Amino acid sequence: MFTLATATWACGTASTKAFRKQVANMVVLRQLWRVPVIAMLVLAFMAREAAMHKPRGKKALAMKVNYLTHKAKKEGVIRMSTSMFHHYVLQAPSNYSVIVLFTVVDKFTMCSLCTQAAKAFQLLVSSWQHPSAFTTKVFFALVDYRESPEVFQRFQVRNVPNFFYFSDKRILSTDDILHVGEKGITAEQIAEWVAKKANVHIAIRQPVPYGRITAGVLLVLLGGCALSCRCSRKLLCSNVFWAAVALHFVIVMTSGLMWVQIRGASFGEWDSYTGQMRYIAWRNSIQVIPETYLVSLLYMCITLGMVLLDKAATCRRGAIKTTVMCVTGMGLIVIFFGCLLSLFKFKQADYPYGFTMD
Repeated sequence: MFTLATATWACGTASTKAFRKQVANMVVLRQLWRVPVIAMLVLAFMAREAAMHKPRGKKALAMKVNYLTHKAKKEGVIRMSTSMFHHYVLQAPSNYSVIVLFTVVDKFTMCSLCTQAAKAFQLLVSSWQHPSAFTTKVFFALVDYRESPEVFQRFQVRNVPNFFYFSDKRILSTDDILHVGEKGITAEQIAEWVAKKANVHIAIRQPVPYGRITAGVLLVLLGGCALSCRCSRKLLCSNVFWAAVALHFVIVMTSGLMWVQIRGASFGEWDSYTGQMRYIAWRNSIQVIPETYLVSLLYMCITLGMVLLDKAATCRRGAIKTTVMCVTGMGLIVIFFGCLLSLFKFKQADYPYGFTMD
């Protein structure tokens, strides 16, 4: 009896376990249908996010390219802060390369290599700005150590100037760094390196030799005057003619026009600190062509004042005319000689005298 009851209890227990197992399997089967539904919902959500992210990426890229293009056409070399460098150079998306000049643009640092590299870089960028050479595949930027030391520390830049090439993939290697040697660097060398790295070919356009053009025009005018007068004996014996020739020679020499011809100075000097062109060099060892013309004009006005004073001393045409000539001559000398002193004071800061400008 005990055995039968025990067997009956065991059979009941076994059947109960089987029943519970069957119920559990049915519950699992009922839950399995939710797996593909959840997977489909997740995939749909991911596809929606990807579809929304793609236009956002295109819009962000278009905004970056438009901003860099506007800055490049306006300034040429884009001066970048730390935040601009991280956003436009390091962060995605990007389909362009960036050539970055790491340098120190403080004019009191007196880094001759930095100045030479900046001039060569500006000449390259000026050639790239030409409509036939401009492309958005590459942009040119400048990072100053005094403004963005974090960028220098990140890339371990210890010497300046240096050129870095950042591709659209933002993978930097040792081959992407162009070191400036002790002899400096030229725009042609940078252009060759840019063509090798970014596959962008830039033909260097040298500045127009305005000094030579001016000298040629003056020679043509003098030749025309000589031909119009047919080299008459009266012209050759004229004191006024030889005085004008001597005065022209003196002004050419004292204004620096001959120095500009020998050194091959440019029409302007790019100020890397402000990012603008400067038409009066701030150092007394450099002179640009517009500055030469300005000095020549000042000397001519001073000379005209001296001539008027000389004529007033020997004038026999009335006191009023003599007074007008004397006052005009004195005014020309005082004003334009003061301008000349002020210009020299601008180039030589410790010069004590100035009249019109401080």
